[in-house]
Amino acid sequence: MTNIELARFNMVEQQIRPWDVLDTQILDLMEAMPREAFVPAGYENVAYADIDIPIAHSEVMLAPKYVGRMLQALNMRECDIALEVGCGTGYVTALLSKTCRKVFSVDIHQDFVDTASANLKAQEIDNASLETGDAAQGWDAHGPYDLIFISGSIPELPEAFQKSLNRGGRLVAIIGDGPVMQATLITRSAVDEWREERLFETEIKPLVNAAKPNRFVF
Repeated sequence: MTNIELARFNMVEQQIRPWDVLDTQILDLMEAMPREAFVPAGYENVAYADIDIPIAHSEVMLAPKYVGRMLQALNMRECDIALEVGCGTGYVTALLSKTCRKVFSVDIHQDFVDTASANLKAQEIDNASLETGDAAQGWDAHGPYDLIFISGSIPELPEAFQKSLNRGGRLVAIIGDGPVMQATLITRSAVDEWREERLFETEIKPLVNAAKPNRFVF
């Protein structure tokens, strides 16, 4: 086992599994995916550390345990059509693509789209379609979707996202205002019914142009 393979194994066993990620599909997926191929130059040595890694535009690659927990909640299937809002470097895009039938990923930053496209091509992943655009209020261009993964935080979830889910569709997003935000799973259980489950607390930068709820000031 090489040093990189050992680091990837330790990431799974010491960070992801202890965070109640027990789905073998997710554990195997994250142990097989070379995260070092997706981190910015100069960060290869900490690709498997339990940290958020900074990328451009003051954004981050989420720590592996957060990614694993959110992917596990999605209960991914081979027939799923997925939407990812915010491709970053393409790491989560790659993980989704290895399980889902098709992934549509949209990011407001052209350089992220370019970088993620190159990283996915290097890994010979060809079932992801990347676009540049503002999806903070929703992105129904290819919907309805079975899965939605929102990479940035949002103060509150726009209704458009929930309505673009198929019946039985699942969405994960980090919702709320700092310093405490909730990673949340939304499941469309019927035409006009959605279930909500809170997964964990964290804090990350909001999506560009994310809607801010009106609040009364007394």
